[in-house]
Amino acid sequence: MDMAQADTLPKRLIAAHQKFGKQRVAMRQKDRGLWREFTWGQSYEQVQHLALGLMSLGLKRGEKVCIVGDNDPQYFWAQLAVQSCGGVAVGIFTDSTPPEIEYIVKHSDAAFVFAKDQEQCDKLLTVRANVPAVRSVIYWEAKGLWNYSDSWLISFESVQALGKQLNSEQPELFERSVAEGGIDDLAIFCYTSGTTGQPKGAMISHRNLLATCDQTVQVDPRYETDEYLSFLPPAWITENGLGLSFHLRVGMVVNFPESPETVQENLREIAPHALLFSARLWESLVALVQVRMGESSWINRVLYKLFMPVGHKVASLRFETRRPVGLGWRVLHALGEVALFQPLRDKMGLTRVRSAYSSGAALNPDVIRFFRAIGVSIKQLYGSTEGQVHTAHIGDDVKFETVGMPTPGMKLKIAGDGEIWVSGASVFQGYYKNPEAAASALVTDSEGRRWFRTGDAGHLDPDGHLIYLDRMKELLELAGGQKYSPQYLEGRLKFSPYVRDVMTVGGAERAFVVALINIDFGNVGRWAEKRGLAYTT
Repeated sequence: MDMAQADTLPKRLIAAHQKFGKQRVAMRQKDRGLWREFTWGQSYEQVQHLALGLMSLGLKRGEKVCIVGDNDPQYFWAQLAVQSCGGVAVGIFTDSTPPEIEYIVKHSDAAFVFAKDQEQCDKLLTVRANVPAVRSVIYWEAKGLWNYSDSWLISFESVQALGKQLNSEQPELFERSVAEGGIDDLAIFCYTSGTTGQPKGAMISHRNLLATCDQTVQVDPRYETDEYLSFLPPAWITENGLGLSFHLRVGMVVNFPESPETVQENLREIAPHALLFSARLWESLVALVQVRMGESSWINRVLYKLFMPVGHKVASLRFETRRPVGLGWRVLHALGEVALFQPLRDKMGLTRVRSAYSSGAALNPDVIRFFRAIGVSIKQLYGSTEGQVHTAHIGDDVKFETVGMPTPGMKLKIAGDGEIWVSGASVFQGYYKNPEAAASALVTDSEGRRWFRTGDAGHLDPDGHLIYLDRMKELLELAGGQKYSPQYLEGRLKFSPYVRDVMTVGGAERAFVVALINIDFGNVGRWAEKRGLAYTT
């Protein structure tokens, strides 16, 4: 069975096991200072025994199982085990409160819950009386739980022991169960943030997850030799579509950091080829460099001040003005590569990065410029829980003010009111137990194509790049009836290196928009000094 042709995630696991065997590393996890490796054979056995253990406990096809935990191998093994049984995995964020967990567990009709540790088990015990349908809670980190005698709690290893016993009795059962699964079976539920009410459970099929991976790999190739650092929450659709799915599509190694606090250290140790970080994390990396540079030796500070302008100049020529880089600049850049850029990338663990993406909030242009200057091209993604990746910067066609173009297989159009509509195989199947919301979000045109109404406002530039404005509900209307996005205007103004912060003011009481601008005195001062202009601060 070919990994790329298998039509469910568990089938791709079996194909990977057949291809790579028991020797090739599939995952690594940093634990108490040491990297622990898991081969494809071990991953296969973990999922096999866990799935059969769930069957022994009575899990049926179509039943839901919640998982609340961090980026750990056990999280993904649990998810694949549930799917191998024909069940649906439901991710829950670890910072969820007991009432939030209770809502998702009840709403999803979960039969079982996987919980990482004592903290999550305690939350579930708090709401136990309100979730009577949950037959057991299965934990994988036993620290702090040794004295718990509640039979509702079962260890990961105990469930796998049941699976081993069943496997000895019916050795063909696991792969037979996986074979019964189909591409249109539901794979996961991803609950929306619930900012405008209770969270909605987006139903995501195997087709949806595999489509995102199979479409993205056409413009951003991944290889079985690639290293990937799993950091974004596994309950988030993006980590599923571009993390686990890619792992099972090409066989890249997934690395799990020891904790959120050790990400920077673990990043340098792994030096991954592929990274998917939030805008906030990219920004924190830049801030960390600037702080450490200020504390560094005088020679390092001199090299930084000398070569960073060279990096910015060359990056501007290559990516913004798209003009040839002259011989003099190439020589200076080569010197900067040896003296500054390569050491900086090494300190941040970016020496091998080939695919670097930012998702979530819009990334500050200064952050993009910084990484381009040192030789890392960050690209932005635009997507949603319901449709996964809609657009991305492809190749070197990167524009600060846009979120790229539709990925292969995705269609995009702007409705009459300015709302962004998307269509493609990755678009979800609807909201669980909420047909009214699904009917409002999904529209079928005269040609039978399904469109998802994103609720976002935007427009296309002359080159077909999408310019994201804001949520439709966040647009403000001026006295003359014109609508505008405060976030978009503020973001565009902050593209200027001379603007530190900005706030726009407008509304129905006036026919224009006012901007309150906090200038960057450092950059403005240098600009004035170069031109011999007097100024005060």
